[in-house]
Amino acid sequence: MKRVNVILPKALLKVIAILVPLLLTVSGHTFAASGQSDVKNNSTAAVAAPAAAVTAPAAAAVEAAHGAEAPEGDEKAGDVIMHHILDNNVFAFEPFGSVTLPKIVVGGFDISITKHVVMLWLVSALLLIVFSVVGGKYKSLTSRNAPKGLANAMEALVEFIRVDVAKSNIGHGYEKHLPYLLTVFFFILFCNLLGLIPYGATATGNVNVTLTLSIFTFFVTQIAAFNAHGVKGYLQHLTAGTHWSLWIIMVPIEIIGQFTKPFALTVRLFANMTAGHIIILSLIFISFILKSYIVAIAVSVPFAIFIYLLELFVAFLQAFVFTMLSALFIGLATAHEGHDEPAAGAAHH
Repeated sequence: MKRVNVILPKALLKVIAILVPLLLTVSGHTFAASGQSDVKNNSTAAVAAPAAAVTAPAAAAVEAAHGAEAPEGDEKAGDVIMHHILDNNVFAFEPFGSVTLPKIVVGGFDISITKHVVMLWLVSALLLIVFSVVGGKYKSLTSRNAPKGLANAMEALVEFIRVDVAKSNIGHGYEKHLPYLLTVFFFILFCNLLGLIPYGATATGNVNVTLTLSIFTFFVTQIAAFNAHGVKGYLQHLTAGTHWSLWIIMVPIEIIGQFTKPFALTVRLFANMTAGHIIILSLIFISFILKSYIVAIAVSVPFAIFIYLLELFVAFLQAFVFTMLSALFIGLATAHEGHDEPAAGAAHH
């Protein structure tokens, strides 16, 4: 019992250490807005009192001037939430300040560096570092040694994607698609996890990022289908094996189906990663809107912690779902008649 009593406070301290910067960010925005409003209201009262002794029109002019300025400093909860989830060129580190990223326009095209672009660069660098370290550890292993720590964790994830995702859904010839599936899985996973770090940003909460990943899956699927069936077999696949009299119906349906798959991948990943952050920030803002410490202790903080821990699970889940569906689409596109391995893999999942 003594050990449990020691471990629980340590675990709570870790969770609080994660949430405190997020609370500081939200409270910094909120109190800055309220502070500006209070200062402007006080200055209006201070100026209006002497002015009333001189002339009424002068006081009205001062009040009108200050009344026009007040809304500029007012910042609502929705504005802070949208600023957090939307992409922009400002990295906010409230209450410490912010960093403005450069804006670049070439030939009329905006190729500015935004916070989501920075997170994509950071994820790419982390992937190179992590797997370089893991590769170095594997080179130093002997037949009597087993991987430990980070290498062991990466081996478990790689083996899971290889056996339970790629092999189960694609079947014969899955090896040539395995590098793409592993890259997509770890890239999405790292993007999701870095978005949960205070002052970070979720790149997979940007529909442009998820759309690009889905387009990659679309082209990999189509190329795999051409390689497996050839042009004639690919065109026959569009008829779904039906009688020629039904081709006028089946061919458009099959063509539309080719594009609805990447669309579903895009929306599913984007919506799931965005919704979690909106819920966490909304729960935290309840205490600021109601201005109640009781609500903060009883509702906002406990539920925000619960959703935050749930987001850790969702980060892994969404990376798995995107990779699994990509493998399933590739398996369906490359399957020959009578080949039931992709279907068996889909039923297994």
